[in-house]
Amino acid sequence: MKNIPSIQRTTSQAKDLAALRQAFQGWKDAPDPLTRLTRRLSTTLSLETQLGILAEEMNASIPFDALSYHHQIAHRDFVFATGMGGPHRCEYRLSLEGVHYGTLTLNRRQKFSEEELEGIEMIISAAICPLRNACQYIAIEQTALTDALTSIPNKRALDEHLERASRLSDRHGEEYALILGDLDHFKSVNDEYGHVVGDHLLRLTAEAIGSTIRNSDSVYRFGGEEFAVLLPHTGEQEARDVADRIRHAVSSLRVDCGGTDLSVTISCGVARHLAEEGASQWIARADEALYRAKAQGRNCTRVFASIG
Repeated sequence: MKNIPSIQRTTSQAKDLAALRQAFQGWKDAPDPLTRLTRRLSTTLSLETQLGILAEEMNASIPFDALSYHHQIAHRDFVFATGMGGPHRCEYRLSLEGVHYGTLTLNRRQKFSEEELEGIEMIISAAICPLRNACQYIAIEQTALTDALTSIPNKRALDEHLERASRLSDRHGEEYALILGDLDHFKSVNDEYGHVVGDHLLRLTAEAIGSTIRNSDSVYRFGGEEFAVLLPHTGEQEARDVADRIRHAVSSLRVDCGGTDLSVTISCGVARHLAEEGASQWIARADEALYRAKAQGRNCTRVFASIG
């Protein structure tokens, strides 16, 4: 008699597990579009992949000619588009619990009916939670790769991008160049004017460097008062020209310190990527060129000369 409750629990658990398996199989094989959509969206945290799934599933129920999505995540624009336009469109501002998660726009040649608009809203309602999770995932990733003071990518982002650039350079024979720049005598700025002024100058420096480079180039805070610029499709001489533009832009900065204009200069080291070279070796050569710039008077550019 003492074993009966245990047997009953075992039987009950077996029934619960059987019901769970049946429910899972039903969810997995459910033919309705909303279940299929949410099931597919739950397999990834890639916002681009999710939007591709959403476009595919939505088009199966409500045909359209083009779908576009725009959102600013961690101060950066995220844009997704598929298909070609049309004169008629419907636009939805995606929100959940008072937080904005982008704008979705559909276009097509024929006007959307009221029933179709209602169907679009139902599909968006089913997709909004996975889309929110993907947006938050991107924001977390961006925070980990962004310098808090200057809002530009940090050293971790630089390391990742240099590794990728090294692989692309080796695979396709493309030229890449790296500039390392270090503000001259920056410690004396902090000592004399304080860290608030120093931090302001670092932010201005990041902006000044960003204003001198192309959209395809990228600037990073390498650490302290040191910055890095990655230049795709760029040779040594072109990179040196960019470094000199950076020096001119930085030396033109002025900070009003109560009747005294504070200015600063920057020294730059340049190195182009060499075949079969890893990111750490590449950085080390650019750093060696920067060291020579510092040793030879500062406020100048030196290139780590390479052969070939």
